[in-house]
Amino acid sequence: MAEPGLVRAETAPISEVVAQVEALAPARRLADPQLVAAAARAWSVNTIRAFLSDLRIWDQWCRRRGLTTARADADAVAAYLRALSGVEQDPRNPLKRRAPATIERYLVNIGWAYRMAGLEDPTAAPLVRLELKGLRKLLGTRQRQARGIRFKGEVSDLDDPATGICLAHLLKASRRDMLGARDRALLRVAYDSGCRRSELVAILCEAIEGPDPDGSGTLFIGTSKTDRERAGALAYLSPATMQAIEEWRQAGGIKTGPLFRRVETYFDGGVRSVGEGALHPNTITLIYRRLIRAAFEKKLLGGMSEAELERWVKAVSSHSIRVGVAQDNFAAGESLPAIMQAYRWRDPKTVMRYGARLAAKSGASARLARRFQESR
Repeated sequence: MAEPGLVRAETAPISEVVAQVEALAPARRLADPQLVAAAARAWSVNTIRAFLSDLRIWDQWCRRRGLTTARADADAVAAYLRALSGVEQDPRNPLKRRAPATIERYLVNIGWAYRMAGLEDPTAAPLVRLELKGLRKLLGTRQRQARGIRFKGEVSDLDDPATGICLAHLLKASRRDMLGARDRALLRVAYDSGCRRSELVAILCEAIEGPDPDGSGTLFIGTSKTDRERAGALAYLSPATMQAIEEWRQAGGIKTGPLFRRVETYFDGGVRSVGEGALHPNTITLIYRRLIRAAFEKKLLGGMSEAELERWVKAVSSHSIRVGVAQDNFAAGESLPAIMQAYRWRDPKTVMRYGARLAAKSGASARLARRFQESR
């Protein structure tokens, strides 16, 4: 039998999805509430969270304009798109400008809600499709990408010494105590496995097998953004990573349960205790940024200025090591299918986008520029 807390954590968002859709339905009654609940159960936690958030934003916008959300038509959705893109703004009802990808997600979720409520989908109207096409042209479709953290930085040859902000320097910058042991294990697992933040914090000690005779091990990734059926996947862990995991578990006294946990410290920075629960996904970005600043303070980043450091810190996210892994694989000559298979990508466009920066720095124009620079 599942623990009561787990039951509440999983069913509460589903019941909220049913309630939100029910509020749109005629007479606030759904023809088949179980159908909506079944659809929500098929979604990931992040999809449910986005659905509920997007519907609330749309509902608030309609209410502030005096519109009944359930009766909103294509004209209202088109006006909503113009407000989201910044083309039109009501001073009494201002909206933060959104990226095209976010706006498209809003439309998808709004459309789902109306269809599940048994209403005509106002997002499917030609007017809305044309407005969406226009804002793509206005704003462009390029998505903001996290800055990649590669193992040795932006080197053209993987045998070159490490430079700038890179995994090697973040490992050196980590503290020599329990917190540092946790950070080093986290960095190495993130790089070897290419795990997303939700996958990292979900890792259990029981999911790690090894070490094998050569010192390496494997990680079973039981749940993933791209694995809704929970078939699971295996990731390779290097001997250095297995050693870092063992050092962290020994330091933290961790035998079972979540691998990556919060390390609580005193005001003077000294370690106080290790938490029992898993890290929150949002913590991953904060850890990366803290280690980058530590590397800067320890003079590991060469002549990097404070302004450049701040630009780097702002561009780093929990996805940065995953991006860096893709870039290092391209630099090593690995094929696109091999990269996608090893790190659980479904969309080749995403992987190619991660490699675009590397391609620009190693392409024909870069080689020609270096050639003339060397001839001076």
